[in-house]
Amino acid sequence: MKKKIAVVFGGRSTEHEVSRVSAYSIINNLDKDLYEIVQIGVTQQGDWLPYYGPADKLPDGSWEDIARQDAGLADCNDRKNCKPELARGIAELEKCDCILPVLHGQNGEDGTVQGLFELLDIPYVGCNVLSSAVCMDKVYTKIVLDRAGIPQCDYIVAHRHHILEDEHAYEDEVAAKLGYPCFIKPSNSGSSVGCIKVKTPEELHEALMLAQQYDRKILIEKYVVAREIECAILGNINPKAAQPGEIKPSAEFYDYEDKYVNGSSICVIPANIPDHIAEKIKEYAKAAFTACDCSGLSRIDFFLSRDENGEENVLMLNEINTLPGFTDISMYGKLWANEGIPFTELLNSLIDLAFERKQQNARRTSK
Repeated sequence: MKKKIAVVFGGRSTEHEVSRVSAYSIINNLDKDLYEIVQIGVTQQGDWLPYYGPADKLPDGSWEDIARQDAGLADCNDRKNCKPELARGIAELEKCDCILPVLHGQNGEDGTVQGLFELLDIPYVGCNVLSSAVCMDKVYTKIVLDRAGIPQCDYIVAHRHHILEDEHAYEDEVAAKLGYPCFIKPSNSGSSVGCIKVKTPEELHEALMLAQQYDRKILIEKYVVAREIECAILGNINPKAAQPGEIKPSAEFYDYEDKYVNGSSICVIPANIPDHIAEKIKEYAKAAFTACDCSGLSRIDFFLSRDENGEENVLMLNEINTLPGFTDISMYGKLWANEGIPFTELLNSLIDLAFERKQQNARRTSK
């Protein structure tokens, strides 16, 4: 008997469009002999809508009008007078054997929707509530990785209220600890949304003002001249690491456009790095995965830079992505394909891991 798999896509975050494209790719590659696929879209207004139409309507967003019409719902952009419609989507989830969330950013990979799945008591692909929340918050990720002894870039934590109160906020700290250029990143945001490279003190306040629109907490990070190396992790208690790959951005850094829109960055798989560096990356990646209590999957990104003698051997962990993109140009699937695991088989493994974790977490609920 086929397992019923819910693919949940869209969401209210700035990465809504990316999610739709990833979901389209996943639905096309799921094994139809093993699974019955249930499509549930989350609109940018927060409505959870079952969608029974073809998956090729997902990338351009036209699925939503069809789903609304099927549900007898009008569009509602005024959230003051129109609460999100959740009941239909949740009712469909309750009929499923497993949930495959394809939700990026806030309310997608930050532990909130994972909490819903836990309440429904349904196995789901990916990290649990705690690890999703920690890894989504760049500042808390830094704290956990510091304790785990994993090297990272120097950083300062900025707060919205200070930025709004003082246009010179953090200027002295940045000059003393980080220097220029530096990077500004909203603490809770993915896909490089709101990330800005600041080259001079005069640009700092403007960049902070932009970043605070996405989050009340902002990470100011030291800029390093480095190669961008990515490592894919798969597993639960004993995770496996794929051979790392390298991203060569077409812009100054690997931004949203490069990742999901124009695809003009170059992926080198496997990365052209010495074996001992590759092994160290895999070691750090698995250690970070475990330290943050991750499960299922993650893509863990590193910087590789030169030491004071010009030797390319300095590694720093950049970030952990608990629900990486699954578009045709996304690195996670490509890294496992290089290991001999095609996309369909990879999806099978992720679903199996969801059931495995559910069984591992089973515990008595009564005396």
